[in-house]
Amino acid sequence: MKQVETPRQADSKRPGRRAYFLVTLFALLLVLFPFLFWHGTWFGRSLRDSDIDLYLDNFRDKPRNAQHAVVQIGERIGRRDTAARRWYPKIVETATSSAVELRQTAAWLMGQDHTYEPFHDALRQLLTDPSMMVRRNAALSLSNFHDDAALPELRAMLRPASIPSPAAGAVKFRLKEGDYVNPGTLVARVGEVEARSPLPGEVHAFNVREGSQVQEGADLASISADKEHVWEALRALHTIGGPAEIEDVQRYARGVLGMPEKVQQQAALTLQEIRSRMK
Repeated sequence: MKQVETPRQADSKRPGRRAYFLVTLFALLLVLFPFLFWHGTWFGRSLRDSDIDLYLDNFRDKPRNAQHAVVQIGERIGRRDTAARRWYPKIVETATSSAVELRQTAAWLMGQDHTYEPFHDALRQLLTDPSMMVRRNAALSLSNFHDDAALPELRAMLRPASIPSPAAGAVKFRLKEGDYVNPGTLVARVGEVEARSPLPGEVHAFNVREGSQVQEGADLASISADKEHVWEALRALHTIGGPAEIEDVQRYARGVLGMPEKVQQQAALTLQEIRSRMK
């Protein structure tokens, strides 16, 4: 016969208050941690002017916070908020940050107001930045200043890019041809050193054999031009493109396999505008 538990016996098997507290705390942390992560990383979170001041003043120590501030300022410029101009000198300062992401964002923002000449000067300096992504943002922004100094970088955005070897040694590829990469994607190891893609795009071809010995700077692989980079470059060339860009633009106007229709349409418009300027 099964024993019937008395109320006291049943209560003795129930979790105590400490157990309930730990379960509640765990559940709270499950909710709190994602919120804190979102709060600290989502650039859409609105900032007060005092927050922006603080973040920009500390851009060298906390570049991600400064990047958040720069994005927010960019949104204000987009809304034609003239009060955002008070932060312009600080934006120029952030372009000297050691953080690539912050320099890249600053380069993007400085193209939104071509009436501020210090932005123009800072963007020309960023054309020699070690980061290809920073240089490309700088070139796109410089097109709004109608500065032909951007043209070599804009032409490069329409062409495949190479991944140089970061060291001497034996190559071991981590991807295969046709794989898509983002900036920072690990493409190969050369000895013990990682070779990462500086740009987005597809692995077009490997230029050395697997396992072969290479010297530092050797061309390991080529990356096809990214469709969004091509589209943005074509839009910029609509403003400042000239005879030297016609051949590259024509290729996209004829249609390139894998490129969306909007790229071909923009190429046709850009080609037409360049030719009209040559008359």
